[in-house]
Amino acid sequence: MPSPDDARRLAEQVLGEMTPEQQRSLIDALVTGHSTRIVDEALATPAPAMTAPPARTRGVRVRLDLVGAKPPVWRRLELPGDLRLDVLHRVLQAAMGWTDTHLHRFRTGSDHRAGHFLSSYDVEEGEQGVPERDVRLDQVVAAAGDRLWYEYDFGDGWEHVLTVEQIMDDAPAEPRCIGGRMACPPEDCGGIWGYAELAEWVRGGCDPAAVPPVFDDAEHARTWLGPHWHPDRFDVAEANEALAHTRPLPVAGPLADLLEQLGRSGDPVATGLIARLAAATAAGAVAEAPDGTGAADPAVSEHDAARMIGPFLTLLDVVGDGIQLTKAGKLPPATVTALAEETGIAGWWIGKVNREDQTWPVALLREAARSLGLVTVRSGRLSATAIARKHRENPLELWRHLLTRLPKGTSDFDREAGWLSLAVVAAGTPAQDWREEIAALLTGVGWRAGGDGYLGGLPVYNPTLDVLEVLAGRLRHGGLTGSDPAVAATARAVILRR
Repeated sequence: MPSPDDARRLAEQVLGEMTPEQQRSLIDALVTGHSTRIVDEALATPAPAMTAPPARTRGVRVRLDLVGAKPPVWRRLELPGDLRLDVLHRVLQAAMGWTDTHLHRFRTGSDHRAGHFLSSYDVEEGEQGVPERDVRLDQVVAAAGDRLWYEYDFGDGWEHVLTVEQIMDDAPAEPRCIGGRMACPPEDCGGIWGYAELAEWVRGGCDPAAVPPVFDDAEHARTWLGPHWHPDRFDVAEANEALAHTRPLPVAGPLADLLEQLGRSGDPVATGLIARLAAATAAGAVAEAPDGTGAADPAVSEHDAARMIGPFLTLLDVVGDGIQLTKAGKLPPATVTALAEETGIAGWWIGKVNREDQTWPVALLREAARSLGLVTVRSGRLSATAIARKHRENPLELWRHLLTRLPKGTSDFDREAGWLSLAVVAAGTPAQDWREEIAALLTGVGWRAGGDGYLGGLPVYNPTLDVLEVLAGRLRHGGLTGSDPAVAATARAVILRR
């Protein structure tokens, strides 16, 4: 997450670069009370130079240099030309080894007052200009020798210059690092001069009597640097492993938007989820159905499908050709008892199991089945739907039908909570941690207690989570622990649908 001091440091940096004439004019204006125009003119920047996207997307081989580093710290990258600058930011962070904990800026010139693109932070602060998320790499560099400047951490002032070495006929499918030299400087080490002093100290054997002033003592330095950092070390395989985590997850649009918002927050719960989800979706990728409507052959067997949807199959068996509901629209007592006994609810539920309004797991099962299109009520009679009757003897087909009905809910909260519930489960999170993690993620996307939010002592209950808990066996066991691979695969099959 950007430091609150970064914006102030940027303003100080820009003001410090005023010419003497501008500084004298500013002082005169402050005395006369007409400083606004002078400050505005001094801080004004031209629009960044850019072109329309080319008709054909090509590859771009670039060299990224850390300005002022001696020996040079650099990376050689091959990038698709249609890479958005906000994604390029994540690529450069990963390739270099930065941690994305400060503000950044892309510029089209070396001067700090050159045209620049707006980061998400700039946009949120109301700055006017061209957002980096709306600009492709090939709109700002188009030929060998073209350059793009990238500044990271306005306090330490890490300047990078990206120089095009070659425009390739074919664009790589993903960004990749093909070379480089020297380790990335540690965060917050005092800029290029602090880094030079630190690197010399490490190369000299880390003399405790000569610890760089940025650290309190040698132990503080070792803790900050970690056991393996050395200025002369660079591993291209490690850089590419880091780059793999910058790829946009191939998930449905609404979830992708939520994950992008969470990724910008820097919250450890959010970044941890995104990393686990990236690994899980890569390992558990599913084939597309021939009609493009979703997953055709996920890692769920017919046995697993029957086990997960077992409570719904039990409900369909009990309903049979139809059940007349009570005048209050509830299940008859005998039906409630039968469902509680056959699903396992009766084994852990405290109290009688003969009234639907006093046996919430039975009510939850019925409502989940209705929302999934398995049962319906007409003229006071509960009956199986046509799709349920058609696939009653084919659990895998009925399971596939469930995929098309998730996430559930019509309110903004239920939809967002539903997508995040699916993401948490798809990432393989242990069931006992589902609700706590969902609550943290909902907080990360802006939900709060009171008003339209549900947070505080956050009830994260939502229709999608209800279904996932039924699939995971909550009705039989009362509580859930551990991770069920089949339930995780189910959630992945939903979020990977286009």
